[in-house]
Amino acid sequence: MLIGLVLSLLLSVVPFSGDLLNAATPTPTAVAPVSGLSLTKGVQKTVLDNGLTVLTKEIHTAPVVSVQVWYKVGSRNEIKGENGISHQLEHLMFKGTTDRPVQFGRLFSALGSQFNAFTSYDQTAYFGTVQQDKLTALLTLEADRMENALINPEQLASEKRVVISELQGYENSPSYRLSRAVMRAAFPNRAYGLPVGGTKADVEQFTVEQVRNYYQTYYSPENATLIITGDFATEPVLKVVKDIYGKLPKRPKTAATRNTTPVSTSTAETKKTPIVLKQPGSAALLQAVYPLPDIKHPDVPAIDVMDAILTGGRSSRLYQALVESGLASSVEGGAAELIEPGWYEINATAAPGQELAKISQVLQQALTKLQQQPVSPEELNRAKTQLQASFILGNQDITSQASQLGYNQTVTGDYRFIEQYLAAIAKVTPEQVQRVAKIYLDPAKQTIGFFEPTQPDGQPGTSSAGSGRTVENFSPGKPVDPAELAKYLPSTTSTTDSTKQPLPEQFTLANGLQVLLLPDHSVPTINLSGQVDAGSEFDGNQKAGLASLTATNLINGTQTKNALELAKTLEDQGSSLDFSASREGVNVSGNSLSANLPTLVQTLADVLQNATFPKEQLELSRQRALTSLQVQLDDPSGLGRKVFQQAIYPENHPFHSFPTVESLKSITRDDLLGFYKQHYRPDTTTIALVGDFNPILVKILLSNSFSNWQATGKPPVLNLPKVPLPETSTRVNREIPGKAEAVTYIGYNGISRTDPRFYAALVLNQILGGDTLSSRLGTEIRDRLGLTYGIYSGFAAGINPGPFLIQMQTAPGDAQKAIVSTIALLKQLREQGVTEAELNTAKRSITSSYPVELASPSDVSSIILSNAVFGLPRTEIRKFPERIQAVTMAQVQQAIKELIQPDNLVIVTAGSENTTPKPGS
Repeated sequence: MLIGLVLSLLLSVVPFSGDLLNAATPTPTAVAPVSGLSLTKGVQKTVLDNGLTVLTKEIHTAPVVSVQVWYKVGSRNEIKGENGISHQLEHLMFKGTTDRPVQFGRLFSALGSQFNAFTSYDQTAYFGTVQQDKLTALLTLEADRMENALINPEQLASEKRVVISELQGYENSPSYRLSRAVMRAAFPNRAYGLPVGGTKADVEQFTVEQVRNYYQTYYSPENATLIITGDFATEPVLKVVKDIYGKLPKRPKTAATRNTTPVSTSTAETKKTPIVLKQPGSAALLQAVYPLPDIKHPDVPAIDVMDAILTGGRSSRLYQALVESGLASSVEGGAAELIEPGWYEINATAAPGQELAKISQVLQQALTKLQQQPVSPEELNRAKTQLQASFILGNQDITSQASQLGYNQTVTGDYRFIEQYLAAIAKVTPEQVQRVAKIYLDPAKQTIGFFEPTQPDGQPGTSSAGSGRTVENFSPGKPVDPAELAKYLPSTTSTTDSTKQPLPEQFTLANGLQVLLLPDHSVPTINLSGQVDAGSEFDGNQKAGLASLTATNLINGTQTKNALELAKTLEDQGSSLDFSASREGVNVSGNSLSANLPTLVQTLADVLQNATFPKEQLELSRQRALTSLQVQLDDPSGLGRKVFQQAIYPENHPFHSFPTVESLKSITRDDLLGFYKQHYRPDTTTIALVGDFNPILVKILLSNSFSNWQATGKPPVLNLPKVPLPETSTRVNREIPGKAEAVTYIGYNGISRTDPRFYAALVLNQILGGDTLSSRLGTEIRDRLGLTYGIYSGFAAGINPGPFLIQMQTAPGDAQKAIVSTIALLKQLREQGVTEAELNTAKRSITSSYPVELASPSDVSSIILSNAVFGLPRTEIRKFPERIQAVTMAQVQQAIKELIQPDNLVIVTAGSENTTPKPGS
């Protein structure tokens, strides 16, 4: 139902990869209904005289509001030679308006908005979530760019470079290249067969007239839906909306002659010869695509249940057939149900040494079985429960709820469509699942593609290293004056009030396990976050990967349940529980409907205390780890971060170790058992629960579940050596064959979370590179020079000092100029400091956006866990904005002096060839 929405909220364009968030209500007999969340209850629909559809929903759980504008235009509307124009226009919508000729990202950031935009097949959406008092300001800005966007040669030229950088970044991904080839073959005469982001060839040719024409045609009130959710009163807000938006006229259709009717919407495509891409890459990939009907077709609910049966979790049919058999390291699927007929997609990544032909054969056998035999009641109920739970868990916060309403209204024409869909899901029968499998998984209609890497070992190619300073004479532009920016901001009134934020109850069980509980009865859900001090810092170079393999094998069997039984225990209730090792600990994440909290906690307790690490599961997880390593070595971001970190930290430092083929192959089951026994202890474990529960009952549940878990002796402790700055700047380049874009990391060792300079560093970083649209780095490298799609800086401040780093993605030929520009900005910052206006704007931006984070129960769970792990008081969740506001100019200037060292940088560029600076440059 909500194709790729989670991903698309993070990216400005969605290269569809089969991800989807479906939703379902239960069958009356087998799956108990869940009350407490109705997406459309309380929604008021208003249509203004100019045709603008307005959806409002009051949700008074937090003092924040979400404003979203969804335009019914996407890549579906593009004609030959204009592939990517929807996406190009989305970028230009941030470049300012006739009344506000400034980067809108800076305006949103100044309001403390969590904002972004995305383009998809059927829609382009813009969204921001802010404190409630900023609602009118956000509405004003969105109305301004609906009518008055600046689309001039200068803006188009710079943003073309940014878009091309983004597209070339996608080219780095073998899965993207395979998907593009498969979709073009599956739908050769339809816009859905073309990439949403467009092609470099088309983007380079866009003219100002073309883009303006497209804007005038589609960015009109009658083609848009405005959604407002959150803490507001409907009637006064509707009056404001009518005042602001009511004066916007319907657009004259200057492009009435555009032929946007697709050449063909037929789903009766014929089977094609398999597509085979033999290119540089890492793992072997398979993608299969089958035509589907449009979203309003009555078969859609049964198709989505079918997909859940095939790919919904570890107990699903394709996971069992392909991953548990050792043929594939991963498999996923998804139904793209759109305005026009869409498709069903299955993706698999081969395990090392496995043939794609064999995976294809087993895949077809699984699909044939589904067509020939009705699914069991157990499978059907599990699928429906998973779909229902994912709907509820995916709509816990107001931003997600606004997005769901916007999607339904834009794609189906009715925000209430979700209710009809849920009701239909509840009635799906085994016979219906079997019928849609026969109709839509027809081998004759399949388009299948194979990606066969020409570098199966994922070797990163050649490297070169050098030290010294670049000598180009570069002068960055003048930093943006926030006072100048302020005159374009709509007026706002309030300051952050965090005193109402409830504090978690914090206590320790008799065995030393630390617990944080924070009830939140707004939604019938549970969000669990946890950490065990058993991270990869304990690996050592010889056994690098041990902590990660131990963590991923926890859920593979206990003394009473095998891997499949554990999976079914959770998935039968739509719950999830995951373990992943980071540098300083094992991250535990889980969620469930509130009624299923006992099962979630008991399963967590079982695997933490009674994991058995079956040998066959260890071998399967080892193969998956080897595949992940191949992918990392073939990915400029992954390889670049590894090389960067190993250049900063010496070999004897725990932050230096990264898994290798040799280290992964050397790890035995006894290694896992020993690591588990030594590092998985209640006195090094912290659990945070946020959600709809009774604290008294939860305490009893936790005490009973973990009472047998005891630790002996003192926990292992590491004394990390101090890491000095490099004596001079160091440059390292790693080339990966076949990559279109380069990724660069710049930095050195930084600070810990408890460093007294942390809050000043956070404010400093907000100014420098905290946001790719509003920071100094973003303004110069992305906006003015157009050298990168994204550039960010940050302090990876953990229990121990982590790196300060700047990351950017550039075309190979632009890497050196972007690096020199970045160094010049760092020198400018060190020499000139920051202004009082920049300081105040950064503090206001951080503190204003903080309440938005607190409006998400899952985010709150993570925040209170992190604070506890860092040894901060439980009041930190309330005091954080005060500590930011208390940062002084003297503290920031001191942080610049101590933490910004442009002559001592480690600079690592990974990716395409031709990024190494020429001699003398």
